Amino acid sequence: LGSVLEAGSASGLWMSSDFGTSYTKLTLQPGVTTVIDNFYICPTNKRKIILVSSSLSDREQSLFLSTDEGATFQKQPITFLVETLIFHPKEEDKVLAYTKENKLYVSSDLGKKWTLLQERVTKDHVFWAVSGVDTDPNLVHMEAQDLSGGFRYVTCQIHNCSDKTLTAPFTGPIDHSSLTVQDDYVFFKVRLTVSLLLKMPRDLQIISTDESQVFVAVQEWDQVDTYNLYQSDPRGVHYTLVLENVRSSRQAEESVVIDVLEVRGVKGVFLANQKIDGKVTTLITYNKGRDWDHLRPPSTDMNGKPTHCQPPDCHLHLHLRWADNPYVSGTVHTKDSAPGLIMGAGNLGSQLVEYKEEMYITADCGRSWRQVFEEEHHILYLDHGGVIAAIKDTSIPLKILKFSVDEGLTWSTHNFTSTSVFVDGLLSEPGDETLVMTVFGHISFRSDWELVKVDFRPSFSRQCSEEDYSSWDLTNLQGDGCIMGQQRSFRKRKPTSWCVKGRSFTAALKSRVCPCRDSDFLCDYGFERSPSPESANKCSANFWFNPLSPPEDCALGQTYTSSLGYRKVVSNVCEGGVDLQQSPVQLQCPLTPPRGLRVSIHGEAVAVRPGEDVLFMVRQEQGDVLTTKYQVDLGDGFKAMYVNLTLTGESIRHRYESPGVYRVSVRAENMAGHDEAVLFVQVNSPLQALYLEVVPVVGINQEVNLTAVLLPLNPNLTVFYWWIGHSLQPLLSLDNSVTTRFADAGDVRVTVQAACGNSVLQDSRVVRVLDQFQVVPLQFSKDLDAYNPSTPEWREDVGLVVTRLLSKETSIPEELLVTVVRPGLPTLADLYVLLPPPRPTRKRSLTSDKRLSAVQQVLGAHNISFLLRGGLRILVGLRDTSSGESLSLGGGGGYWAVVVLSVTVLFAVGAFILYKFKRKRPGRTVYAQMHNEKEQEMTSPVSHSEDVQGATQGNHSGVVLSINSREMHSYLVS
Repeated sequence: LGSVLEAGSASGLWMSSDFGTSYTKLTLQPGVTTVIDNFYICPTNKRKIILVSSSLSDREQSLFLSTDEGATFQKQPITFLVETLIFHPKEEDKVLAYTKENKLYVSSDLGKKWTLLQERVTKDHVFWAVSGVDTDPNLVHMEAQDLSGGFRYVTCQIHNCSDKTLTAPFTGPIDHSSLTVQDDYVFFKVRLTVSLLLKMPRDLQIISTDESQVFVAVQEWDQVDTYNLYQSDPRGVHYTLVLENVRSSRQAEESVVIDVLEVRGVKGVFLANQKIDGKVTTLITYNKGRDWDHLRPPSTDMNGKPTHCQPPDCHLHLHLRWADNPYVSGTVHTKDSAPGLIMGAGNLGSQLVEYKEEMYITADCGRSWRQVFEEEHHILYLDHGGVIAAIKDTSIPLKILKFSVDEGLTWSTHNFTSTSVFVDGLLSEPGDETLVMTVFGHISFRSDWELVKVDFRPSFSRQCSEEDYSSWDLTNLQGDGCIMGQQRSFRKRKPTSWCVKGRSFTAALKSRVCPCRDSDFLCDYGFERSPSPESANKCSANFWFNPLSPPEDCALGQTYTSSLGYRKVVSNVCEGGVDLQQSPVQLQCPLTPPRGLRVSIHGEAVAVRPGEDVLFMVRQEQGDVLTTKYQVDLGDGFKAMYVNLTLTGESIRHRYESPGVYRVSVRAENMAGHDEAVLFVQVNSPLQALYLEVVPVVGINQEVNLTAVLLPLNPNLTVFYWWIGHSLQPLLSLDNSVTTRFADAGDVRVTVQAACGNSVLQDSRVVRVLDQFQVVPLQFSKDLDAYNPSTPEWREDVGLVVTRLLSKETSIPEELLVTVVRPGLPTLADLYVLLPPPRPTRKRSLTSDKRLSAVQQVLGAHNISFLLRGGLRILVGLRDTSSGESLSLGGGGGYWAVVVLSVTVLFAVGAFILYKFKRKRPGRTVYAQMHNEKEQEMTSPVSHSEDVQGATQGNHSGVVLSINSREMHSYLVS
């Protein structure tokens, strides 16, 4: 089945039933444009096919179902958008559908009817029941998100799956996108408190799970681009280190590729690239990692010239990369149907060289190698390796391929096309038993795909008989034929026999079980092999080298149970002979110093609030815990001594009452040594209010002070972020004030964020940068000082009142006047008189000098005033800047011009809180005319002196605002 797909256009779906000799285009809906998004072939019955199609508008999807290998299709509309389909591994009509909305549906009739199983399911982490392991074949394993946002491992039965019937094999939360069900094992990652003898790895990758054993690559905390390779016992619980520092690399989408390759066809054989001190070398094992050797180099190259490559200084090294394209072989090619046959790209030398990709082949499972090409080729095995096809891996178009019928001894060339094509991939169908292959590619980057059939069947006129085969014995590099406890013989076709092996061919000839020897056993978890040659088969206790298998017994007492450190390699079938799995004995645990001590706060936060419960967790990666004492100092006077602290995993609960920075230290000590851990804890009250204070009008290149008024102010604990203009890079400071200049005229937005622990507040202002304006110094009646709370918002509101009054008295537009009340006492202000914008107006406006004269005239005439409760009038006048003395402005009796609100009198800090949280006007600078013209006032929530309270006869004081506002203030009234 072949498909040419183009997004947003009709798909060309073609089918061949004669090994690619001819293709027939399938017409799913005559007269209707159909886009095929994907197609799926049932793994247990290739006659059953499901096509996923969508309309050109991509608003609906349909399935096309076939039960006759594509001869006919039945359309089935669906109500969801398919992301992927998953056929049942055994039952051909059962299918799971994962949707683009993270929902999981199931069908038991090949997609005709669908039932919703579960929502919020993680993509690519859904698995059918494992045959031979799960008792119910209708079971589904999945990773799903619960209502709290965490992820869980759950299972359900497809005919009865609901929130009530879900089963959780593991009750706790798991890491997102970590669930894997593979062979006999279920894997997922969990962040939890574990035994402190266990050194937690940085990362973990599953390599293999076949033959009731797990191969896993673990990255320790001191590793960057390497992993350590471990193998498990049959239960997958205990692990043994088999190879250190295996090279790794990051691929697309941040996926990790480990340089370990399982050789197909011969169990127990693996290739791995080890990186030590920047040098990468290739190793091979024949007994699942117990012993590793370098690859032997060939003595001559492909032209028969000596290679001069002699061990131990020179070996063969191979690139162990997976191909991004699933239709090419990658750098090393092995197949189950061709045991012993390995082809790979690499080089000779002391180490692997990235840019060298010569091709080498072995027909005896790595014992001897030959060079066949000088450049990397894509490989395809046909007829169980009876024919090896190779096409050069290149970016230029090709028209020839090379092939060998004698396991790479000799090679012939074949022109598979008259026009050179860019090769995209190689296909053989069905499987590797056929002698027919398809090369597909394109003539140019704008052309359609070209499919070329290459048929080797005419060269092989008969089926092979027993006389056409010879045998070869599997041995390791030392010539030992007892591998994994048995001697194995395989058969291969003789080079002179041009015959077809066929589908019924099996390479295995005979096997004989060997007596057990030392090499059939490896060191058990908690032990390591001796590095000295004279005691290479001795296992010594080493409790801390294995991050996956700590000696649990030593966490509970001073002795542990051991089988003297040996266990048989999994899948090793040796019998009799040496038995290193002796009866368990009690051994004394060694006393080791504490190492890897760490103190943290539950939840990993280091900033807390006063009075909040803090849970301190103490962890220890290595060392004895029973004889270790832990001295804990929490920094605020609390000190204590603990025993068994890291063994029990209990937390230390504490509260800090006062803000500040506290140094928390833990010292672990026993007779073998000590270790110490330190943590700095910030105790911060949450930020309540932030106000950015800046002069709203400044001149070009005039120095401007930006001040963030913060409540409460936490010195040395608050970081201020300043964004000026359109800059995306903030200016950071520990001080609440910075100085800057503006080089160009215009409106500039200034934004400040204050961050203290987990609390962050923000405020923003617009500054008008002008090249011309005039400043008129103002002052108020000194009585106003008693009502000044010294808060930014109070100053802003008073300035708006004065601006409104001046505009009314002088007929100057309000947008050309800005009154800024200065901080501190006495209460002073500056009036900014601005130039009008350059635009035509029907009404003649005052000139700059006339505007200034008008302002000075109304101020000099004492025409600008507002009233205080009790009849006290506050006058606004010109400030004498030459003598430095304030004008003496008096206040007399008055009258009520507006409605007065009663307000509680508070101190300055309380005033700030009220201004920040009780004002309900839509914006600080929005003053709009109310529809009913109702006048309101601004009240000053400050503390009066006793004489003022007496003068007002106990009434609440207030500043009278003769302005109209939509809703300027709404303060707390008592």
